[in-house]
Amino acid sequence: MVDFTLNGERRSVEAGEDMPLLWVLRETIGLTGTKFGCGIAQCGACTVHVDGAPVRSCVTTMGQVEGRSVTTIEGLSRDGTHPLQKAWIAEQAPQCGYCQSGQIMSAAALLTQTPKPSRKQIVDHMNGNICRCGTYHRIIAAVERAAREG
Repeated sequence: MVDFTLNGERRSVEAGEDMPLLWVLRETIGLTGTKFGCGIAQCGACTVHVDGAPVRSCVTTMGQVEGRSVTTIEGLSRDGTHPLQKAWIAEQAPQCGYCQSGQIMSAAALLTQTPKPSRKQIVDHMNGNICRCGTYHRIIAAVERAAREG
């Protein structure tokens, strides 16, 4: 059993310590907002927060989250009113939408660390998240809007 906090609630999950967090989230718990992209921590689709820091859940093991706090896209806002979620809609950032939960979770970590980032800081921070549809300009605009409107 692995004990951790998930989206503010204590959880106990039967999983091996070497099992990827991504599979526990999606297959065991049923939270499918976090996506599988590459499986090697290169695309960012599986980004979640562990103790507030963005991590790639495809390579983060359950042993690494034991006793820690995990936040997924579902835990960012129960009703979709997080400033980033609203900005994503206002800027029409998603196209296919597959990468968006990882994009938003990465952006949320940035705005927590740097509430008013420069465009360069946004681009540098978001650089590890791939959008196969190429909506980078709208993603950057959404992060800028969320920083501005809070």
